[in-house]
Amino acid sequence: MAVGLLPPEQLLPVRGFRLSSVASGIKVAGNTDLVLLVADEGTQTAAVFTKNAYCAAPVHIAKRHLDQATCRALLINSGNANAGTGQTGEADALLLCQEVAEGLGLSKTQVLPFSTGVIGEPLPVPVMQDGIKQLQPMLSEHSWLDAATAIMTTDTIEKGISVQCTIDNELITLTGIAKGSGMIHPDMATMLAFVATDAAIDPYSLQQLVRTASDESFNSISVDGDTSTNDAFVVMASGAANNRLLSPLHPEWEVFVDALQQVSLHLAQSIIRDGEGATRFIEIQVSGGVSVEDCKQVGFTVAHSPLVKTAFFAGDPNLGRILAAVGRSKVEDLDMQRVSLSIGDLPVVENGEPSALYNEQDAAAIMGVEDIIIRIDLGMGDAQACIWTTDLSYDYVKINAEYRS
Repeated sequence: MAVGLLPPEQLLPVRGFRLSSVASGIKVAGNTDLVLLVADEGTQTAAVFTKNAYCAAPVHIAKRHLDQATCRALLINSGNANAGTGQTGEADALLLCQEVAEGLGLSKTQVLPFSTGVIGEPLPVPVMQDGIKQLQPMLSEHSWLDAATAIMTTDTIEKGISVQCTIDNELITLTGIAKGSGMIHPDMATMLAFVATDAAIDPYSLQQLVRTASDESFNSISVDGDTSTNDAFVVMASGAANNRLLSPLHPEWEVFVDALQQVSLHLAQSIIRDGEGATRFIEIQVSGGVSVEDCKQVGFTVAHSPLVKTAFFAGDPNLGRILAAVGRSKVEDLDMQRVSLSIGDLPVVENGEPSALYNEQDAAAIMGVEDIIIRIDLGMGDAQACIWTTDLSYDYVKINAEYRS
């Protein structure tokens, strides 16, 4: 059950985009598993992808197609990752891109494929071809929530958000959906995220913004330290709002930056709240670093510690585990006599010494709630970073042990 997360009540349509989803037969029990998103001509697309060297066929193809043409359509399937499938996997994904393109009057390079699910199994191409034929007549600007459902794998809940802002006296809409629950770690955190906006944006500025937004959201979360073969974060801008072209030179650029950051952060944190087997949502605030990279390194060392994660699952204030993780984070010139640690608002260690205010009963009460904040001050500089993670429960092992069953 997701930790403090409810499904979105509604997701707003975005001018210039239509979607549809069907149960093509990739998943069992008739669950929807195939999504088509079609964008108007002139839409700009920016994306970042997994850095896993064993990345999936659709990642290779999506990257190539983005370099070759202006994207007009996304084909997204769940239930099968099309990863570890070699040349056959690429040929299958290209065939499906061609199938979509022919139905829409596009070239296949204008279609980007995305897949998520079991690794190492071939795509069921015939059922997906039949599904594509069903998708095209069903396209609607109101199908965002259905799409959020169709891209789920081990997710227990749909993840989506809509945000609106005003730029140049024009109402700008951003709607985003994501999937992800396990195999979550930076360099894209297994997750897929898709955001559409009707804003007009300079394409170079959009790509740079997507990289920055991902670093502060999807690249700042971890469930289990495993980086997927298929991760992608895609932002598409139709320009239908008719605002003046956005770039860092635009006086209201930061308004859009804040809106996109709100969307991406909500989606990223939703993935953590729906982490496989999670019973805690843990925010690790690291400050006092020489660099943001150092702060992230400390945060992720704590987030990836099985001993820390299991202590939080048990609600056991065995907080020496956190200090041990900080100490082994390999941050250069780290001096534990300058480190301070708090759980919630309760000081645990101040400048390397046990705090006189610490009380184990209070610590246990804090660790027993769903949302927990760990504050770590390295006492070295002014940099800071925030990492979001989960505890480690029996159910995490069970879910992954039975994933292919």
